[in-house]
Amino acid sequence: MTARPTLTRNQTLVLQTLTAAFEPLSAYAILDRLRDDGFRAPLQVYRALDKLLETGLVHRLDSLKAFVACSHPHEHGGEDMVAFAICENCARVWEFSDSKIEDRFSAWAGAEDFLTKTTTLEISGLCAACRLGGTPAKAGVSAETRRRR
Repeated sequence: MTARPTLTRNQTLVLQTLTAAFEPLSAYAILDRLRDDGFRAPLQVYRALDKLLETGLVHRLDSLKAFVACSHPHEHGGEDMVAFAICENCARVWEFSDSKIEDRFSAWAGAEDFLTKTTTLEISGLCAACRLGGTPAKAGVSAETRRRR
């Protein structure tokens, strides 16, 4: 387990905003939520996000062009494979790692002599609640999910 890095005020505010969010947020959505805290320009958010990404406290979801707080910042390093399941209806995100999937990617990279920098897998679909016809209420999201974001 690595110690949590020292964060600047802006980095802390961005991380808190993502942790409290019930869905992935774009940089502009983060900016809108932090205007009352003195954020005025997108560059303030992007600089904070860059550091949070570097430290593994935040992940970028490329398919959504949005960010989520890491739900397991102490469990994986920057090299480990991270996977996300994203509900297309309610925008809930599950973060997970799977050593078998990671082993398969590593074996492929070795066989192809491909130097992997990062491996991120994004799975889009519908969560159980949305498949059953009801969108889960934002306030009803579990504490574990809130901790993830």
